[in-house]
Amino acid sequence: MVVAFPAGGTADVLGRLLGQWLSEHLGQQFIIENRPGAGSNIATEFVVRARPDGYTLLEINSAGAINATLYEKLNFNFIRDIAPVAGIMRTPLVMVVNPLFLAKTLPEFIAYAKANPSKINMASSGNGAAPHVTGELFKMMTGINMVHVPYRGEAAALTDLIGGQVQVYFGLFPAVIEYCKCGTLRPLAVTTTVRSEILPEVPAVCEFVPGFEATFWAGVGAPKDTPVEIIQRLNREINAGLADPKLKTRFAEMGGTMLPGSPTDLGKLIADETEKWGKVVKFAGAKPD
Repeated sequence: MVVAFPAGGTADVLGRLLGQWLSEHLGQQFIIENRPGAGSNIATEFVVRARPDGYTLLEINSAGAINATLYEKLNFNFIRDIAPVAGIMRTPLVMVVNPLFLAKTLPEFIAYAKANPSKINMASSGNGAAPHVTGELFKMMTGINMVHVPYRGEAAALTDLIGGQVQVYFGLFPAVIEYCKCGTLRPLAVTTTVRSEILPEVPAVCEFVPGFEATFWAGVGAPKDTPVEIIQRLNREINAGLADPKLKTRFAEMGGTMLPGSPTDLGKLIADETEKWGKVVKFAGAKPD
């Protein structure tokens, strides 16, 4: 199973948890191979060109849907060349600010941003990454203007947010939850349509910005000509894993909810997300690093 991001990140942890469960229950060793670079495109192209026999899989996620518009020229078509197998999980992003920032609530933040256009620096983990496009969606739907400050990775963005060099960040739940719990960062809102069970006192953005929704999601894909019977078997086994109490508990600790369903369900999610983020990328004029 090829993971498009470095070891230790959210995508990598998800892949390793699922790979371990599948290894134990299928009696077939699942090996995680990290191939980071180009916002997931290196890993995706590797799997697109792999033999479609079920032995090379790709952990797919939001990046693939974003990159379809972000990159003008790709050597593959994500929707056409990767066959959806099964969903894994989706998790909110959390809008966090430095505790010294004047706004204590989301309505206060929006009011401050409107009164002080271009005075707020919004960090991201890189151009076109989920934190970036989520922030751009927020700007688009609220009519506010913030200055985007891209970093090379989440750790650098969080370091400067904690240090006060930037004021706001839309962070993946697993990366920011501990900072929120200990008060190092102040959570203003989560980006799912409902509140998080882990941060129940933190509102959802859509409570103040109707219709707002953004999540990081992950699933499993395969080369496009992989036999249907192989895809169906993998789908059954992955869905069984998502129903396993131990795996559900681990994913819940990451702020995630299971994403069971058929390959068709995952294919629809990919198509919907590609269309949604395509509009946001064009609005922002975002370009890859």
